[in-house]
Amino acid sequence: MARRAFFSFHYQRDIWRVNQVRNSWVVQPGIQQAVWYDASLWEEAKTKGNTALKNLIDDGLKNTSVTVVLIGTETYKREWVKYEIEQSFVREKGLIGIYIHGLKNVLGQTDIKGENPFSTISLETNNQKTYFSNLYPTYDWILNEGYKNIASWIEEAAKRAGR
Repeated sequence: MARRAFFSFHYQRDIWRVNQVRNSWVVQPGIQQAVWYDASLWEEAKTKGNTALKNLIDDGLKNTSVTVVLIGTETYKREWVKYEIEQSFVREKGLIGIYIHGLKNVLGQTDIKGENPFSTISLETNNQKTYFSNLYPTYDWILNEGYKNIASWIEEAAKRAGR
C-alpha cells in the first residue's frame, strides 16, 4: 500500500540531497508507482509569511500517515522542522528520521552529520522528560541503504502510529 508521507527538511542547505531521497522510487527497476506520496511544501515555503507557512504545513500534514525528517547538518536548528515534528506528534503521525549528510550535493560534496532533531524535543510526564529520540527511529540513507529500505521504514512508522 502506498503511504502519503510529509518530508520535513532544511530547504536552503539540503534541497539537492532531499530531492535524491524524494525521487529515489522513480529510478528503481521494476517500480511502476510510488511507494509513498510526497506532501512536502518546500516549493512554496520561501514566499510565505509565518501565518501562511503554518497554514501550509498544517494543510500539508493532512491525509498523511508519516512525517519523514530528512536530517542534514543544520536541520535540528530549524524552527519550522521543529514545528512540523511537533504537529506530526499532535496529529499522531508516524515519525522517522533519515540522515542525508552522506549524499552528495550539486557540487559533489557530502556534509557533516547533524544533530538528531528528535533529541531537541521532549514530553514531560510525571516530572520525567522523554525525548523524541527515544521514541522515534533514525536511519542513515547511505549506511542503512535507504534506497532499498525507505518504503519499509515508512510502512513500519505508519504501523507504529496505528495507521
